[in-house]
Amino acid sequence: MAGVKIHEERCKGCSLCLRVCPRGFLRLATRTNTKGFHPVEVVPKAECTGCALCTLMCPDLALTVFR
Repeated sequence: MAGVKIHEERCKGCSLCLRVCPRGFLRLATRTNTKGFHPVEVVPKAECTGCALCTLMCPDLALTVFR
């Protein structure tokens, strides 16, 4: 089963990964990280395909896809 690990402290909430996720499984969290940004989170019960488009788009290396 594929999935996405989000390194919340690296994420600055730029939303680039949201735009490339073909299934729309990512969203901005309502909480903030220690830097004051709203990090990305995976939508509950989302079934990631492991395409890794989000990791390719992320300028801060805040996402890791596992399969």
